[in-house]
Amino acid sequence: MKNALIMIALVIAGNVSAQQALGEVTGKVVEYGTVIPAVGARIYIEDGGRLYQARTDMDGEFRISAIPAGTYMLNVLYLQDTMTNKSIEVPMDGIARMGTFEFEGKFTDIVDVEVKAKNDYVKLIDGNLPVTSISAKEISVSPVKFDIKSLITSISSNVQQTADGSLVFRGARKGDMIYYIDGVKTTDAGTLPSVSIGYMQVYTGGLPAKYGDTLGGVVVIESKSYFDLYRAWEADQIRQGLR
Repeated sequence: MKNALIMIALVIAGNVSAQQALGEVTGKVVEYGTVIPAVGARIYIEDGGRLYQARTDMDGEFRISAIPAGTYMLNVLYLQDTMTNKSIEVPMDGIARMGTFEFEGKFTDIVDVEVKAKNDYVKLIDGNLPVTSISAKEISVSPVKFDIKSLITSISSNVQQTADGSLVFRGARKGDMIYYIDGVKTTDAGTLPSVSIGYMQVYTGGLPAKYGDTLGGVVVIESKSYFDLYRAWEADQIRQGLR
């Protein structure tokens, strides 16, 4: 009986981990002060003993896939020299595009580009999915961060909240929606505290097959983990020159 319970726990854990939201990082590396591609450069991310990496192609371009959503430090190894500690935010089911940047050995900072958008702007993930997303940093400054449903309606104009608290997705019946919290499907987010949310996405149409058992919308929530908090702390320490 004990062995059976252990096997069931392992199966459940495997199913949950299989639903973990993953993202990608893309970019292009050129030699410092030129437009010459840094061919064969090794691009890698270290995460608690795990390594996500890729090599640049003949155009200096790279893509690292299947990275759990979160904040990481990206490193570049080229011609036996290393450029380290470029902070990168990997989104849920999306792509972190770094654009083109120059390689300079021992370089510890690259000028960040800040992109601003309206709250009702629909981001296109995988080219055609109408998805809005919000990160833990954005949630922390939201005036409605203590109410999950109000937070959802604040980031998507396609979702409205009725007088009885139900959510209505455009073109669907009241309450016709599902939540995925850390890969587990549920019909109610309950009293999930906003401080525990790492990322949240709201699908209002064109649902991916893995979420396709509803005619309304889907709210995907990934909670913060120890590794999320550690990576954020580590990135802050490096930016302050303490590590």
